Amino acid sequence: MELQLALDLVDIPQAIEAVKEVEAYIDIVEIGTPVVINEGLRAVKEVKNAFPHLKVLADLKVMDAAGYEVMKASEAGADIVTILGVAEDMTIKGAVEEAKKQGKKILVDMIGVKNLEQRAQEVDALGADYICVHTGYDLQAVGRNSFEDLRTIKRVVKQAKTAVAGGIKLSTLPDVIQSEPDLVIVGGGITGEPDKKAVAAEMQKMIKQGASA
Repeated sequence: MELQLALDLVDIPQAIEAVKEVEAYIDIVEIGTPVVINEGLRAVKEVKNAFPHLKVLADLKVMDAAGYEVMKASEAGADIVTILGVAEDMTIKGAVEEAKKQGKKILVDMIGVKNLEQRAQEVDALGADYICVHTGYDLQAVGRNSFEDLRTIKRVVKQAKTAVAGGIKLSTLPDVIQSEPDLVIVGGGITGEPDKKAVAAEMQKMIKQGASA
């Protein structure tokens, strides 16, 4: 079980500052969609240069022209690129093919997918490396989370690793760990805390214990 730090509302210097605080306790740094929109793929490049030992995920939420966009993210140093589960099969296929060529991974984000069980099976067959259930900010605001969705995809996914994102914090982490995802994605649950380092350390400890239990 790995821990991914999602950085959304930061510029490049703030991103590097945040990662410095918690780098000993995380496995993957996510350059969130708002950062990519504000700073471009330069954000991926600079974070990867600053922390070459960490994996970097570019949260591009690709919906079309996936081969090209995965190639550009790979050139910038991304280890993992996100594609939307609601994209066309050909788009996901193109992303998977390009990622393999580049020696990178694809995470398919299931945000907005209606028939989760069926689509997870399809995406799994298309060769995604990770399938992620994700409650976005807008649904978190009305009290939704992805924990039940995680159990749904765990039942049907055979090859891909499973990931969960959306509103995870220290108090809800035990529920997440019980469902045994391969990747836990935390944003504000770390970045919004006064002592990021202590929270990340505690999360890593819980994840490691959960993985070995």
